[in-house]
Amino acid sequence: MDFKQKITELEQRMAELVKRSEASEDVTELRSINHDIQACREQIDTLRSAQAEVQAAEERAAKQPEPVVDDRTAAVNEEAEKRANVPAGAIKTPVSNEQREQDARAEMEQRGANLKQRGTVVRFAAEGLFPHEKRSILTSTPTIIVPTFDSSTINEGFNTVSSLVDRVKHVNLNGGESYEEPYRIDIPDGAYTAEGAAASDTDVTFGKAAMTKSKITAYSEISREMLKLPNADYAGYVQNAIRTSIRAKMTKEILLGSGATNSFVGIFSNKATAIDPNTDLTLTGIDDTTLDQIIFNYGGKEDVEDAAVLILNKLDLLAFASVRTSTKQKFYDIKSQGNTGTINGIPYIINSACNQLTDSTKKTADYCMAYGSLSNYTIATFADIEVAQSDQYKFKEGMICNRGDVYAGGNVTVYNGFLRIKRKATT
Repeated sequence: MDFKQKITELEQRMAELVKRSEASEDVTELRSINHDIQACREQIDTLRSAQAEVQAAEERAAKQPEPVVDDRTAAVNEEAEKRANVPAGAIKTPVSNEQREQDARAEMEQRGANLKQRGTVVRFAAEGLFPHEKRSILTSTPTIIVPTFDSSTINEGFNTVSSLVDRVKHVNLNGGESYEEPYRIDIPDGAYTAEGAAASDTDVTFGKAAMTKSKITAYSEISREMLKLPNADYAGYVQNAIRTSIRAKMTKEILLGSGATNSFVGIFSNKATAIDPNTDLTLTGIDDTTLDQIIFNYGGKEDVEDAAVLILNKLDLLAFASVRTSTKQKFYDIKSQGNTGTINGIPYIINSACNQLTDSTKKTADYCMAYGSLSNYTIATFADIEVAQSDQYKFKEGMICNRGDVYAGGNVTVYNGFLRIKRKATT
């Protein structure tokens, strides 16, 4: 057998497999190629080992002179066999070099068979020496068991709750059905008065904002298997999501609450009696004067308020960012910090409950933005958010129920506390 030729062929085969693996992007194919490369390495190592043993045996045989059996020795051996009453030929003559080489090859064949029996696949093309194995064992084989792993954490998605709910004024009450806050509407100017005449009336005008109890709930069911089996804490996540769902509803109701029974009074609602509808600002779009119009139309006649926040849709924030100067430079300096940021130093909060002012497909005069001090809106909480868990309702089905609720109300509690910006209706 030509060991050198077989080793060269296997090395060439291994080089081809390496090139294929560098060009392939399929995971299954890469596994198969890597398996074949490893098999080639094993074949080369075994061939080299066999070559070394054969060469060593040949060298040992070459060093030992072949014994010469003369007639006298043969006669003595024959006589000894007769006297010992043993079969003829039992006393062997010395083995020749050719016989030794045959014995060495037979021993190597037996070693190869033993290796295969123990599970080592010897894949040569050497005929008559080791068995030739043509198939590949892949991890995709149904009988091969490969362990699977999963993470113990659940990755968060994008934010679903505007920070508006945390930044308005909160009043925590224990029980009750309603809460009212008074506010001042107007203080008339004094007037000149003649001697002995009656003083001018300057009665202060007051109003009140009522917050009645509203009930907001969220509910979700999970199986006992989801509670006990997964590595990640799905059950705990569902409970936290109940709280998130309630807060998401509250932050939208600050703007959209209708003011009906069991509902917040939203800034955009006509039930928000603290806001005079005549102060609403109507815009046709967003340009380089829009922010100034909002700022200077808000507040009283004697001040320009500097602690106000603009509440708007994310796409309208994009419209502010798209305004350019005559030299194609950005007109508005926008600094974003997630849900909040500043436009030319004016704070803003993104809230998806706002309509998009710059939506060209809309023709109606909808409220789109609000500008004002966030402390001018009050949320009265009569019972804080509570999340409870029970397995009694669907005990037979093995379902665990998660329920959360909050009792709260909200309203604008400062006269003209917010400037509402409308989209201009078009035909």
